[in-house]
Amino acid sequence: MTDAASTGTAPFGAESTALEIVEGINLAGRSALVTGASSGIGVETARALAATGASVTLAVRDLAAGARTAADIRATTGNDAVRVVNLDLADLGSVRELAAGWAGPLHILVNNAGIMHTPELRTPAGWEMQFAVNHLGHFALASALHPALAAAGDARIVAVSSSGHGSSGIRFDDLFFERDAYDSGLAYGQSKTANVLFALEATRRWADDAITAAALMPGGIWTNLQRHWDPEVLAGMKRRYPGKSPAQGAATSVFVATRATLGVGTPGYYEDCHPAQVVPEIVDGIHGVLPHALDPEAARRLWEVSAELVASA
Repeated sequence: MTDAASTGTAPFGAESTALEIVEGINLAGRSALVTGASSGIGVETARALAATGASVTLAVRDLAAGARTAADIRATTGNDAVRVVNLDLADLGSVRELAAGWAGPLHILVNNAGIMHTPELRTPAGWEMQFAVNHLGHFALASALHPALAAAGDARIVAVSSSGHGSSGIRFDDLFFERDAYDSGLAYGQSKTANVLFALEATRRWADDAITAAALMPGGIWTNLQRHWDPEVLAGMKRRYPGKSPAQGAATSVFVATRATLGVGTPGYYEDCHPAQVVPEIVDGIHGVLPHALDPEAARRLWEVSAELVASA
């Protein structure tokens, strides 16, 4: 797989769709797992990967919605190798059950599921819910699936982050807002920074297993993810930013999964199907990646803290 954008062989950008990204790519015989694949950009990510001939697993909380999505993807792609499994990222038992039931190598893992700006919620372990679902659940999933990823020989992990990472680095002294008052925006930002740092450190730690990873900003897409926003704020944002379609929003995920050049020393954060610029502050609320999300020391520390939390739960 090559970085078509950097070589000039394809003009992928903000308006590209996920299906355009995979045109001409054949992944028959390979397997992919997409979390949160029954709504939003997860559906279009899974559809595009299925269109390559890959075997695609939709990991979802709502099995009925997952079954409907799988049927639609089979019908639109002609690929019958689309299945549905249960996954609740807030429940490590669910995460471990999925990993225990996985058979064979896993070539592509797309950590797509997420929640945003929720009211203060906690898992049974006491973890703040956005950090638990967006980061720790995916961290636990990738760690548990490490043998399957290593068996692939050239596995990729795609971490769906957000420009929201700009609102907060990792609050190592108060990860779960046990000391400070809960702030949903900071909690979301921290979890999205964690997605980028996870990808950075996974690539470093698992390089010998030929496992690579990168994070991305899908763009401004109006989906069920914003259901917790104030309605007036949401309406104003939609007027200001018309946004991408889900198919366009999934394009960068699919680009990272199939075309980007990944590895130690390569860009760790993509937007609009190309590496994002490192900026001192997010541009127009959407563009760029902040240095705190690419800090290798923070990445190492977060990995160690995450491993301890997951092991103790």
